[in-house]
Amino acid sequence: MANIVLGVTGSIAAYKACELTRLFIQAGHQVHVVMTEAATHFVTPLTFRTLSRNPAYTGMFDEPAEWMPEHISLATKADLLVIAPCTANVIAKLAHGLADDLLTATALAAKAPLLIAPAMNTAMWEHPATQANVAILDSRQVKFVDADSGSLACGTSGKGRMAEPAVILEAAQALLSS
Repeated sequence: MANIVLGVTGSIAAYKACELTRLFIQAGHQVHVVMTEAATHFVTPLTFRTLSRNPAYTGMFDEPAEWMPEHISLATKADLLVIAPCTANVIAKLAHGLADDLLTATALAAKAPLLIAPAMNTAMWEHPATQANVAILDSRQVKFVDADSGSLACGTSGKGRMAEPAVILEAAQALLSS
C-alpha cells in the first residue's frame, strides 16, 4: 500500500479524478487529495473526502490537521504525487518553481516521484510555452501520462484530453513498483 497525494487542478476533467481516486483506493492505496481553488469550481472537496476517506485539502493557510504545515506533511508522506488533471497553468508553475498554493507548494517540497496527466485545449497543449515547460519537467525526471486526442469540452477536437483514469492508475502502479 502506498500513500498517493493526488493533486486536482481547475479543469473540466476534474470529474475524472473522482474515478481515479476510487481506482487508487480499490488498488489498496491511501489517497490524500489536494485541490487548487479553481478545481473546487468543478468538483467539491466533500466528493474527494468521501471517496478517499481522508480530508481533501484546499487552502494553503487552512488550519493544519497535524502540527506540521500541510504542504510539508503531505510532501513527507507521499510515496507518489499525481496531478490529474494538470492544467497548463500548473505545469508552468511547476516548471518554474512557483509555490503559491497548497498543491504547488506540496509539489516543490515533495521528494516522491511526480506523475502528471495534462488536460487542456489543443491550442494550449501545443503552445510553445507549454511544450517548453513540459520539456523542463521532463528533464527533471517528471513523468507524464500523455494527453489523449478526441472531443474537448470547448467544442473542438484534438489532443489535450486527460488520459482515462485506468491508464493513469497503470502508470502510477508502474512508478510505484520501479
